[in-house]
Amino acid sequence: MNMLILHLPRDSRRAPNVARLCEMFPQAHVIDAVRGADVIARGAAQIAHGNLHRPHYPFEIGGGELGCFLSHRAAWQRIIDEGWDHALIVEDDMEPVAELWPELEALLARHPLADMYVRLPAKARETGRTIDGEERAALILPRRIGLQTVAQVVGRNAAQRLLDTSATIDRPVDTFLQMHWITGQPVHAILPCPVRELTGELGGSTIQKKTRANGKLTREIKRALYRARVAMRPQRV
Repeated sequence: MNMLILHLPRDSRRAPNVARLCEMFPQAHVIDAVRGADVIARGAAQIAHGNLHRPHYPFEIGGGELGCFLSHRAAWQRIIDEGWDHALIVEDDMEPVAELWPELEALLARHPLADMYVRLPAKARETGRTIDGEERAALILPRRIGLQTVAQVVGRNAAQRLLDTSATIDRPVDTFLQMHWITGQPVHAILPCPVRELTGELGGSTIQKKTRANGKLTREIKRALYRARVAMRPQRV
């Protein structure tokens, strides 16, 4: 399976992990991640700051979040340009859980991946209907799509749907992917978690925002209200 690794070229902390992934996966390709701050400075992206889709997203999108979204869009476009049926898209702090990988590949081989978006979550926060299962791994359709984009298998047709519905960006990519009613793209997941996230070991998040202490409570209230509105639109495919 082709793998696309999203990586900022100047990030020396994560470069060794990228090199390990390239050794582990012979069909790995590195995509230069986008620096969102540079894009904002050039005015080179269409940004709506949370008010394009309902429910409205309560925060302005930051440079790191914009760069992450644009990097995933570049990966989706690469799948289409290469004519691949599907590809594994990972961020540069991903580590596979090796003992689960054979069952993961067996699960994926039984499904029409060109039309699918399959999350490989690093945190077990999703529950839903089991579609298929091996002895230790299951493909599920979660009622509520989880956050984070550490690793995912994206099909060619799914990539096109996501590109078509994200020309204007109004929220982070993981919250956009939750909106199946906008994208028209069901999102599946494989559990238990087949990958680990090495963010802490590799120097921390590249997109996390700093919030003043007196603003944290307000932010958490807004976040909770937004997530409650998203939860009111579960996947039922």
